[in-house]
Amino acid sequence: MLPPVPERLGILGGTFDPPHIGHVVAAVDARAALALDRVLLIPAGDPWQKAGTVVASPADRLAMVEATCEGVEGLEPSEVEVRRPGPTVTADTLEALAAPARELFLLLGADAVANMGTWRRLEATRALATVVVIERGGASAHPPGEGWRVAHVRIPHLEVSSRDLRARLAAGRPVDGLVPPAVVRCIRERRLYVPYTRG
Repeated sequence: MLPPVPERLGILGGTFDPPHIGHVVAAVDARAALALDRVLLIPAGDPWQKAGTVVASPADRLAMVEATCEGVEGLEPSEVEVRRPGPTVTADTLEALAAPARELFLLLGADAVANMGTWRRLEATRALATVVVIERGGASAHPPGEGWRVAHVRIPHLEVSSRDLRARLAAGRPVDGLVPPAVVRCIRERRLYVPYTRG
């Protein structure tokens, strides 16, 4: 009897404050390019490197990620980091998701890859997953040190960021087309990033 074919699982983490079309494009393009079975979108529970800058609560960010994944084949939300107490550490998440018949692919923008030298438990991270560098507009990077398994996926350069979206929402400007429609509804229903939802 042949051994089971390992599941190829993509992992896209972030604050998702809020999630936007750039996140969706990165996830679906990486899934297609690397023949991933599915991609988990994982909102950080306690993103220690962004302390003081995250606006929405973990529960609200998880709800927006759930809305992001609606109707998108192969994309699934995960609450693994929201459930876990303490600072969010990537190696802890990879260990929680590791399984004998599973291969992990950690999806990171080039800016996040360039920042990996500041991560906690970086050596453990290297042993647990292939790093997938999501390249936008020609930007690329390589994890620090040797021995990494690395893949590269190029996606369209989209001028959208969560920081800019929060500013638009705070100024009462629309974000339709920049975030999935279900996320727009979630933002309004939960009255996030007011004063946009006020009234």
